Amino acid sequence: MQKKYIVRLTDQERQELWDVVKKLKGSSLKVRRAQILLKADADGPNWTDRRIAEAFSCRTKTVENIRQHLVERGLAETLHSVPRIKPPTAKLLDGEQEAQIIALRLGSPPSGYANWTLRLVARKAVELEIVDSISHETVRRTLKKTG
Repeated sequence: MQKKYIVRLTDQERQELWDVVKKLKGSSLKVRRAQILLKADADGPNWTDRRIAEAFSCRTKTVENIRQHLVERGLAETLHSVPRIKPPTAKLLDGEQEAQIIALRLGSPPSGYANWTLRLVARKAVELEIVDSISHETVRRTLKKTG
């Protein structure tokens, strides 16, 4: 399969990556990314993704992603991890709602039921107007929370 993102480093970029690797400058993640980019350089060693992945104990998809980041975003952003601006999914419940659902679950189940089920807790939370709507999966995640 032909590579979609080809890594072509300039002499300055190559020297910067060599400095990172040689001096172990930065985090281990940064050093590993630098090593991967140096081996993936089309004007240099030009290793295959599989060979790079075996050499640095990572997946071929990791190598592909690093090459893609370099081509799309540039060297600086590829080497330095950019933190997420917002979490991947917004929180559905605030702390007070979570506390009410936990308290509901710790209470005795309604008459006719021996135990609380996740769907029963979800229905009861809507019935008691703790939330407008909620799925049993959100209830599961809320009750499962640790630490």
